[in-house]
Amino acid sequence: MATTTPLHFHYANNAFVKLTSSPSLRLVVSLSQSSDHPPIHPKLSRSLKRVGKGKFINSPYLIKAQHQLALDQIKTPELLSDKSILSSLMISYANNGCFPQAQEIWDEILDNFFPPSLEIISELITSYGKMQFFQGITAILDDLAAMKYKLLPKVYSLAIFCLGKQGKLQLMNCTLKNMVLSGFPVDSATGNAFVQYYSIFGSLAEMETAYNSLKRSRILIEEDAIRAVALAYIKARKFYKLGEFLRGVGLGRRNVGNLLWNLLLLSYAANFKMKSLQREFLGMLDAGFRPDRTTFNIRALAFSRMSLFWDLHLSLEHMEHENVVPDLVTYGCVVDAYLDKKLGRNLDFALNRMKNLYDSPLVLTDPFVFEVLGKGDFHSNSEAFLEFTTKRKWTYEDLISVYLKKHFRRNQSPFSPSDKSSDKSATASRCPCSRSTLGHSYLLSLLPTSQLLLLGVLVHALVYAWPFIEMPLPQTTQDHKYHSFDQY
Repeated sequence: MATTTPLHFHYANNAFVKLTSSPSLRLVVSLSQSSDHPPIHPKLSRSLKRVGKGKFINSPYLIKAQHQLALDQIKTPELLSDKSILSSLMISYANNGCFPQAQEIWDEILDNFFPPSLEIISELITSYGKMQFFQGITAILDDLAAMKYKLLPKVYSLAIFCLGKQGKLQLMNCTLKNMVLSGFPVDSATGNAFVQYYSIFGSLAEMETAYNSLKRSRILIEEDAIRAVALAYIKARKFYKLGEFLRGVGLGRRNVGNLLWNLLLLSYAANFKMKSLQREFLGMLDAGFRPDRTTFNIRALAFSRMSLFWDLHLSLEHMEHENVVPDLVTYGCVVDAYLDKKLGRNLDFALNRMKNLYDSPLVLTDPFVFEVLGKGDFHSNSEAFLEFTTKRKWTYEDLISVYLKKHFRRNQSPFSPSDKSSDKSATASRCPCSRSTLGHSYLLSLLPTSQLLLLGVLVHALVYAWPFIEMPLPQTTQDHKYHSFDQY
């Protein structure tokens, strides 16, 4: 009755699963239907026929099948000789939370002196990790250590990766200590993963302790671990410690040189230390590194926020000289800088230097820049617009034109946004035409900017002159006589 085990496993917990016609399943179905095999229950036989046709099954009988009966049936000579059936059955039990049954099959494999492959062990450890069954991972390590498994160092590394992904830092630390005590060396991937998971799930003190352990092991920290440590410092707003960490790693490393320099520039740009930012940028050039798009955008964001137009233009010229193509972040720095200072009429002067104005918009800047400096107004509006638009192709020029229209309509009312509501209501009570003027703001948006400003001046003049226009004229008396010039 070899068919009961895979079927019971796949349909445990009322799961709807469509079984594939793998060779192992075909062997199980053929064994269950053979004449020399023990008979099976009629309901299970009907379910097997439906599985052979590739149908979905949700049978309560399969869910309530006896596990012990299934385990007795896999001990036939045909199934014991096929490792793939036992291995797939064990992984299936583990994926559905049937840990005692999976552990019993694991013991059956070890008792029959089957050397399990590293792939099967990796799948089992991953399944245990997803199901939060960490005792099973420890049991696997103990069993393999007892039988002196030749690939035990790699199994230790797999366990460290699995425990780290689930945030079990204490178990990961104990596993690493057991690996060292067993006499196995810690490779670069395992050591970097150890630091990376402490950076994600641990505190800054624990992360620094893990990094110091890595340095004592004479293992170089790699890009993923550098990003994780830097992100931990950035989230804690510890930019001075971030700079110390980057200098400790070594700014001269060629494989991750630009990443280290960009993070160092970002640590100064976060607090807008412009002189230090410029000094470190020149140091980057002197060290022989070429600035990339992220480097230029870090400086452009700082120049834009500080309204340093001259430095922004020099950065754009340097960007063109290095053949670095601007992206949406670069355009956002230019547009936000000019519109914040109400210099929209001079925007063409800066945009003419950018050669890809008619290309499709892209964001090619490293995401950690936005963790520190955020996204500009133009960048955020453009991303939201591109997400919900139905037009197939947009260019930077199209986005800028749409954003300019939106920006100019914010102040289309003749009254400034800083006016209080009480002032507006008092003005409206004095001047009846002011209500109609505010009510027809859409018509005012169709006028050019110069005419709109002139109309606003006229409306303000009318508002203040209205009380004098309503004053009654002095009444004439009968004794009053109007004399002409001819009488004099």
